[in-house]
Amino acid sequence: MKREIENVLRDVGLEHAEIFVPEKENFGHFTTNVAMRLASAPKGRDLASGGKDIKKPPLELAKELAAKIADVAPKGFFEKVEAAPPGFVNFWLTKGTLQKEFSKIAGEKDFGKSNVGGKRTVIVEYSQPNIGKMMHVGHLRTTIIGDALANIFEYLGYKVVRWNYLGDWGTQFGKLIAAYKLWGDKKEIEAHPLDELQKLYVRFHEEMASDALLEARGQEEFKKLERGDKENRKLWEWFRKESLKELEKMYATLGVTFDTYIGESFYEKELAPLVEQLLRSRMAVKSGEAVIIPLDEAKLPPALIQKSDGASLYLTRDIANIRYRLAKYKPAKILYVVGNEQSFHFEQLFAVAKILKLDSADLKHVKYGLVRGESGTKLATREGKTILLKDVIQKAVELARNVVVSKKDTNISEAQTEEIAKVVGIGALKYNDLKENRTSDIVFNWESMLSITGDSAPYLQYTYARLKSILRKAGKFSIFNFQFSKLDKEVELTFIRKIAEFPDEVARSGEYLATSTLASYLYKLAVLANRLYETTPVLKEQSAERRVALLALITIAAETLKKGLGLLGIGVLEEI
Repeated sequence: MKREIENVLRDVGLEHAEIFVPEKENFGHFTTNVAMRLASAPKGRDLASGGKDIKKPPLELAKELAAKIADVAPKGFFEKVEAAPPGFVNFWLTKGTLQKEFSKIAGEKDFGKSNVGGKRTVIVEYSQPNIGKMMHVGHLRTTIIGDALANIFEYLGYKVVRWNYLGDWGTQFGKLIAAYKLWGDKKEIEAHPLDELQKLYVRFHEEMASDALLEARGQEEFKKLERGDKENRKLWEWFRKESLKELEKMYATLGVTFDTYIGESFYEKELAPLVEQLLRSRMAVKSGEAVIIPLDEAKLPPALIQKSDGASLYLTRDIANIRYRLAKYKPAKILYVVGNEQSFHFEQLFAVAKILKLDSADLKHVKYGLVRGESGTKLATREGKTILLKDVIQKAVELARNVVVSKKDTNISEAQTEEIAKVVGIGALKYNDLKENRTSDIVFNWESMLSITGDSAPYLQYTYARLKSILRKAGKFSIFNFQFSKLDKEVELTFIRKIAEFPDEVARSGEYLATSTLASYLYKLAVLANRLYETTPVLKEQSAERRVALLALITIAAETLKKGLGLLGIGVLEEI
């Protein structure tokens, strides 16, 4: 419907007018602020009066535009077009327009899917755990947000490369190798890779307090690794392999996938030649024994790309990473799903990319806030230690199980109960994050997260199951064999209008890199679905034609909820 409105606006010369869905229906089904934008433009043109310079207040211009739009619109398309202060043009669609729109939606093979991406490549970098360490709650947001954005861009017709940029290089691996040589047990590591490797790393740091030589030993082991020492290389490869096995179990639990696990180590051999090349081209300069790239034009401090001892930095590896990605994938966009605290790093990285002409892709830092407990403090254990991600997931599933058991049908088996608890618990965990503005901190309120009556994943999942229950009880019918004119009540027309917004909401989520846009839409859709359920006894409907029309509406609504939640990485259940 939005596209049809845009076509009407083009007919009156408004090529780039933005169409919005107002928060309140008394402001129209759709609205545009184009009159205010034209009136405030330095060289605006009065498109409603033959292209003369604008010398009118926005509201007066909006009234002229409303009259012109109503005049050129197809007969029966708009119920009314009105101007409203301070200069909006509001549109109401007719019952017939909405009914025909739903008929069109029902006939689409994959409603909502688009090809706006045109098969262009988008690289989404997310999760980024360190090898040899357990994933903690700090990895939650990057993993969930990155996965959802990858799903959304894929649905919009982009070719998506899901990239896990592993922390798999640096002095920490020298320490880990030293710790293994001192205290390691191969069988224990094979049985519990990340637990045992992290214990070794922690022990190494604890022992350093009483043994001043240990730190030097860790540095020496890493230098040997950098120089290609066979024993250390073999140990490092083993640590990486065992860690990935464990990480992939975690990702399988979360329903998250990746196309590549290329991390920092991949670029190590390129770094010295890269620095030399930049020095020769004078894009980089010496600063004492260190090497920097001046960023005066970007009004940023110089970017340090090599320390005085010759060591490279995270920034150096990221420069090599961009160069590799541009050459291999030729992406239209590269999205870095990394926390707010890394903003300065990415400001420098993107400024360097511009100087080095490595900016053919649209580079975006998809930043996000911290995870906090209900008290507002950073989420941690009583001892101040970071909470492990597996413990957060386990708690979510356990609490979901308690909710399921308290409400479950006695006919549901224990195996079904466990499956429901897993889908509901992990869904609640994800939705609690994705519904919020990603740049803000999120709060873990377990009660509201698992509520089946508020803005939560369980509420949406329960709504889907409720709709599917109606369809099971209805028996066989065809959604292609209904009279759309039978859907004529206000609650049904409002529901149709909301369903029709789905493609635009997915597109907006991709455009603004905002999962909250899609989550908010799905919640509103679920509210309308429940309103229909509570006000319309579908299965008791006496008219066969109207009954089939209502069942078609419920079918499309259920599928839209399922698709939308799927894009957020959240599963649904036929029964809860």
